[in-house]
Amino acid sequence: MKTPTGTSETASSNPPKKRIGPITFFSQVRAEGRKVTWTTRKETMVASIMVVVMVVVAAIFFYATDSIVKLAVGFATGIWH
Repeated sequence: MKTPTGTSETASSNPPKKRIGPITFFSQVRAEGRKVTWTTRKETMVASIMVVVMVVVAAIFFYATDSIVKLAVGFATGIWH
């Protein structure tokens, strides 16, 4: 049977993957972990500080926006709190 792309479902170019044991799996995981370029402590601190700053800026922005909308709705409806 053909799929919508016109290829046959049974004609797969990828053979089924061979199963491996848990010891081989974990050794492969360790090998991949050694390839990772880890960030330095300084880079992590700078990124964390930037996240905190952006959260504070967003909080101030949304508080100001909410206050302005609240005042506009209160003015439009005549309900003041």
